[in-house]
Amino acid sequence: MADELTREEQRQLGVDLFNHVWTLLENPNRTPEQNDEMLDATYASAYHWSKAGTTANIARSQWQISRVYCELGRPEPALYHAGRCVAYCESDPDAMEDWDLPFAFEALARAHLTAGDTAEAKRVADQTRELAAQIEDEKDREILERDLATLP
Repeated sequence: MADELTREEQRQLGVDLFNHVWTLLENPNRTPEQNDEMLDATYASAYHWSKAGTTANIARSQWQISRVYCELGRPEPALYHAGRCVAYCESDPDAMEDWDLPFAFEALARAHLTAGDTAEAKRVADQTRELAAQIEDEKDREILERDLATLP
């Protein structure tokens, strides 16, 4: 069925599901069912981006999957997906925005923190703070700095 969708339909599903996951992430009173929905939706978004997105879209999907697993307190898959995000960013740097790699490292730092490895989380977060200087747009840099403020 998914192969019958147009590229634009796949892309729109990727966008809509990605945004839906953010709505769930921002809800501090999620139910267990909403946690399941959040996880399912982030994988569904990643699937649709894999069909119609760029390397950057795929990297960002991996970032979001890692973030969801951090939110759910599941370090092993959070670390895996953060690592995939970094790998995608590094595999095609010309396809990325100047904030993609710093956010990939933010995901890695957060995943290490979720795993209880505060020293590694701090090391990666410090590296990410250095990378943040390359972000030209002040608003994008502020978003990253706000996320980094929640890390050691």
